[in-house]
Amino acid sequence: MSCRPARRLLQRLWSSTEPGAAAVRSCLGSRVQVQVRSRSSQSGSGSGVNVFDRQMKRRQRDWASSLSNATQFEYVREEVGARVADRVYDVARTFPLALDLGCGRSFIADHLTTDVVEQLYLTDVSSNCLSRLRDGGIPSRCVLADEEFLPFKDDTFDLVLSGMSLHWVNDLPGALRQVWRVLKPDGAFIAALPGGDSLFELRCSLQLAQTEREGGFSPHVSPFTAVTDLGNLLGGAGFSLLTVDTDELQVHYPGIMELLSDLQEMYGNPDGSVPATFDILYMIGWKPHGSQAKPAKRGSANVSFGDLSKISPKPSETS
Repeated sequence: MSCRPARRLLQRLWSSTEPGAAAVRSCLGSRVQVQVRSRSSQSGSGSGVNVFDRQMKRRQRDWASSLSNATQFEYVREEVGARVADRVYDVARTFPLALDLGCGRSFIADHLTTDVVEQLYLTDVSSNCLSRLRDGGIPSRCVLADEEFLPFKDDTFDLVLSGMSLHWVNDLPGALRQVWRVLKPDGAFIAALPGGDSLFELRCSLQLAQTEREGGFSPHVSPFTAVTDLGNLLGGAGFSLLTVDTDELQVHYPGIMELLSDLQEMYGNPDGSVPATFDILYMIGWKPHGSQAKPAKRGSANVSFGDLSKISPKPSETS
């Protein structure tokens, strides 16, 4: 595969004065920062290394939520919010008190009713997001809070939800442990975040372009969680009855800007659109409780799977 289209794309991206180019540069060039801080800094991980600048992320959310056309580019979060809500409806119970982490413009809450959630706490790191929440049918309260530092007492919520926002936390294991802490026993945690091979078209083009130009590449897109890691992360945080699945969302952009035309040469579709693929990872975990089903002891089965082949098919009914 030739690197020339990607190289031309990168050159145009950083030199273009076309409308929208500056926004693309800011998204690709400043989203990821690596900062080394002391253990006493505001890091949830304790490792001293932060991948994301949380203050920058707050300013980005404030800026994005203040745009008059914000609804035009939040379609992925809207879709993911609807799919997270679907998983809530799959649970045959009503949750008296729920928490939505990183609610944005109430992407999940808009799809819920009092049949499944009686009262809802909406949290976000951006005050602008909370001030622009859409009115829903569930009694709710807004709390300005960082996903890495939850200001709630232990055993408070029956359900904790999150749509995409956990992607930008520095300490995902620590964040999951905090979710486990604020859940009541037998409480559920249902969340989604991008992972796997998300945005591989964009990542490959940027890596090829920078490698050809500079002999190496640096990350321009946020790192993603692997689906194989989620089960271990949830189990390590103390959750039980785990469920992890993945959906693939592919968005086709009709034009964006002329400077993205080179991406079409590498990954474009016959209709001229530019694809962007999102692998959305969904996870469900429960805080342990004595009433939950438990696996039988090893060796307690009295029927072997090998005996299934000996079962005779049911004779067909004759008239």
